[in-house]
Amino acid sequence: MCRLAGVSRAGFYRFLQQRHSGEEDMEVRSTIQQIVLEHRRRYGYRRITVELRRRGMAVNHKRVLRLMREDNLLGIEPKAFIATTQSDHDVEVYLNLASRMKLTAINQLWVADITFIRLRQEFVYLALVLDAFSRKVVGWALDRSLTTPLPLLALQRAIALRQPAAGLVHHSDRGVQYASEQYTHMLQYHGILPSMSRPGNPYDNAFCESFIKTLKREEIYANEYEHIDALGAHLEEFIDHYYNRLRLHSALGYKTPAEFEAALAPQAALTEPSISFLRHGEIYRSWKRRGRPRKGSGEPVSSDSPAHQIDESPVGYSLTGWSPPEPVSASPTASQSDAEPIK
Repeated sequence: MCRLAGVSRAGFYRFLQQRHSGEEDMEVRSTIQQIVLEHRRRYGYRRITVELRRRGMAVNHKRVLRLMREDNLLGIEPKAFIATTQSDHDVEVYLNLASRMKLTAINQLWVADITFIRLRQEFVYLALVLDAFSRKVVGWALDRSLTTPLPLLALQRAIALRQPAAGLVHHSDRGVQYASEQYTHMLQYHGILPSMSRPGNPYDNAFCESFIKTLKREEIYANEYEHIDALGAHLEEFIDHYYNRLRLHSALGYKTPAEFEAALAPQAALTEPSISFLRHGEIYRSWKRRGRPRKGSGEPVSSDSPAHQIDESPVGYSLTGWSPPEPVSASPTASQSDAEPIK
């Protein structure tokens, strides 16, 4: 129609708008400022753009970025990351199950971590438990001590809230708190499988690290706290009421964790959740290629374990239900047992 009329498409849409561009610009600015105040400058221009579109405004992210930059409304910049994991211990660690899991529902994989928060006169510590599928914080605890009871309390709150079935995988770093006997006993009591990150690789626990970055960037660094009680009240408001229920999450298609879980609730009731490992088909195919006998050789296909290269050796790890094969020297054959002893 624009081509037949000899007008540009941009001019046609401006004609349909039927209002002055300055008035529209002021309305967009006003809505942006309202969203920024509602979320306390926690939103960047991407989430602001999505929120504007949810409110019926067709705006471009470049325009939103320009307006926010002009009005000095850009999000708070993050600070440097500091590692606090104490993994130099002699306690038993476990295989990494999280890196190979394909999630299909909630309560299949929980990730846990501990971070520090600096107050005016002291350091306090926050333990977290997240559901990796919906990114929802299902348990947290705050204390002045970094000992095992801190993450154990967060785990107990998560179990009381979600009531997970047996088979849930709990993933964490190799901190001594998560490897302690008290913590692993709690996992085994509820039928939860422990999983731990590989040495020097924090990306397996990236879901929890990402939330900690968001928490410190949008709440901790934006305020000053006098004592632990004031911090606990702010954390409860941010985690339970804001992050889980109001904040749009980019990995969830710009939905809140509560909205994401509510949308999946009818599907989860119809189908049983399942967990699969990503490279299983590749490992099986490589075994078939390597185990297939040569043409005309007459050699049978070996029935032993697949001859692929495993990423992680079970030596030094522990996993529920796994036991190493019995060495050959420990079980002599019948010919060896019947033979006469050497003099």
